[in-house]
Amino acid sequence: MNLAYSLATGGAAAGRPLPGSLAVQPRLSRWLRIGEQGTVTLTPGKVELGQGILTALAQIAAEELDVALERIRLRAAATPDSPDEGVTSGSLSVQECGMALRQACAEARAIFLSVIAQKSGVPLEAIRVEDGDFLGPEGRLGSYWELAGQDLLEAEATGQAAPKPPAAHRVVGRPVPRLDLMDKLTGAPRFLHDLRLPGMLHARVIRPPARRARLLGLREGALPPGVQVVRDGSFLAVLAESETGADAAAARLASRAEWQAEDSLPDMAALSDWLAGAPAEESTVTLREAELPPAAHRVSTQFFRPFLAHASIGPSCAVALWTEAALEVWTHSQGVYNLRADLALALRLLPERITVRHVEGAGCYGHNGADDVALDAALAARTSPGRPVRLRWSRAQELAWSPHSPATLVRVEASLDGEGRLRHWRSEIIGNGHSSRPGRAASPTLLAAQYLEEPFPHPVAVNAPMKAGGGAQRNAEPGYAIPALHITLRRLTEMPLRSSALRGLGALVNVWANESVMDELAEHLGEDPLAFRLRHLEDPRTAAVLREVAGMCGWPRLGEAEGIGHGLAAARYKGSGAWCAVAAEVEAAEVVRVRRLWIAADVGQVINPDGALNQIEGGAIQATSIALKEAVAFDRRTVTSDAWERYPVLRFSEVPQVEARLLSRPEEPPLGAGECSMGPTIAAIAAAIHAALGVRPRALPFTPENLAAAMEL
Repeated sequence: MNLAYSLATGGAAAGRPLPGSLAVQPRLSRWLRIGEQGTVTLTPGKVELGQGILTALAQIAAEELDVALERIRLRAAATPDSPDEGVTSGSLSVQECGMALRQACAEARAIFLSVIAQKSGVPLEAIRVEDGDFLGPEGRLGSYWELAGQDLLEAEATGQAAPKPPAAHRVVGRPVPRLDLMDKLTGAPRFLHDLRLPGMLHARVIRPPARRARLLGLREGALPPGVQVVRDGSFLAVLAESETGADAAAARLASRAEWQAEDSLPDMAALSDWLAGAPAEESTVTLREAELPPAAHRVSTQFFRPFLAHASIGPSCAVALWTEAALEVWTHSQGVYNLRADLALALRLLPERITVRHVEGAGCYGHNGADDVALDAALAARTSPGRPVRLRWSRAQELAWSPHSPATLVRVEASLDGEGRLRHWRSEIIGNGHSSRPGRAASPTLLAAQYLEEPFPHPVAVNAPMKAGGGAQRNAEPGYAIPALHITLRRLTEMPLRSSALRGLGALVNVWANESVMDELAEHLGEDPLAFRLRHLEDPRTAAVLREVAGMCGWPRLGEAEGIGHGLAAARYKGSGAWCAVAAEVEAAEVVRVRRLWIAADVGQVINPDGALNQIEGGAIQATSIALKEAVAFDRRTVTSDAWERYPVLRFSEVPQVEARLLSRPEEPPLGAGECSMGPTIAAIAAAIHAALGVRPRALPFTPENLAAAMEL
């Protein structure tokens, strides 16, 4: 086997640095397995959240191995068998997992080829692979499947094997129907919510009436037969044989619970003032100094975004099985290893005693309640060892108790010199951090952990460093040529509402703030906003997507009807990801309606064009919903927007017409597509509102009330 591997890789010398997650987990058998029945099983650490990543990974593997896509099988991430790839987030799955699998499959192909060459005596360069068969000048020499039992993949990747050049791709780069979609369209039991195990019990949690509350006791009263009460401190739940029984018992028990509750939330009507004055940890994000000419024009303004909910269509769910020896959890978490770490802390178990298995759930696009409900289910299952327990949150719990995307205040001051060029830019970002994900702190961040009899302190949300994409400071630095730049961050050290990641993180407000100020500066000069941007761009790929979207929408839009406006915006996501430009057409009447969106994106090499476009369009539609409608409402004790009537989202009838286009870059590294369109969409809608109404939106969402307030500034 060692000789074969040496033949495949050119000897023992190290090759190129291993890409993505393969660098820290180089064992090939951790990533793929060849089956004797003619299949290839991939075992990635990233998970399917509705973004279509499993299809893209299958295409990458089929391409590098030269097998039909139909032969690829994907096994859901689970501890401890899958590679630990952290969290599926940040539009990084293709970059981290996809590139790891590409290299792993290239090395696997090289190993098998070398063995065939050694056995047959046919030179490596004379052997080709067709759908898993190895063919030489005289005919068939063997196949992957015939060598499957030889443990050839029990080897470390070295980087010696080179993946195919893009010009040779036949599977990567073409649209492929999503592998997971047919089950979902036909109602097959694919989701975690559909999972039913023998002897399963059903559980429901009773939440307190306030964020700061303590359960004093339960008044006497009968519960339905067979119902079990679960209590650990102020964590309260019920177990029943059926879902309807659990619902009825939870309602009855909630009416008997006595709580000591306190005010702990700020005044929602003065939330921006609270953000400005709350205790904070200050840091410098970017500082660039330069000798500056006098300022000829200056803009100073601020932008506000409220707390946002994930608003998943399907409430969070988990199944747990507790035995004397171990705990097993089925979850739709974004990170099975991270969740296992926090479960171990909260339950005071060794991580090795916990198995966490991913099962697909409702799309989340960020840190929603999937991890929290797993601890809820485990606590309930602990009281009934040997019987699996399925715990599902209610709609009200999902909207009110999941982590929320933090409210943020952004202050911007920018100036032009006498020649109309950007001179100085200063931004201050104020708000809570964007990460309370499990597995990253000494104390568990799972919701129930702070309500136990022996409670854990809940860590205040943090922000990732800029080299990892940032959090609140994501995309705070404008992508334009600016001699002097000063960006600061005030991360609040109090967290009234638990905050964490939601699709796009700080880019949603920072791109909007930056692009709005660019529009305002262009207006002062009487210059077209597109021309003003292009004049300050040094990045040709940003300029390319801007020019592309301008051509798509026919910019500049002249002679617009009353109440109709157009705007455009662009950004490179995280300053290191995909490039995206968006143009928007709005109609402003009693409310603002987005009629059309045009999108041009550069995501490097495209693995699945249909999947990439779906992600880009989906991000733009979600951003439209955030721009026009979404805001978490709360009183001094708890979240009150706990139903669709109180947390409205964009309806199907309100979805704009979307035209999206990908710029072809097959020779460039692939980049994630899921989040790049969100910030530019919000910014383009804001610019279009100004074109239609003459007012610059300063607060999300762009409701009649917030636009009226902006007119008074």
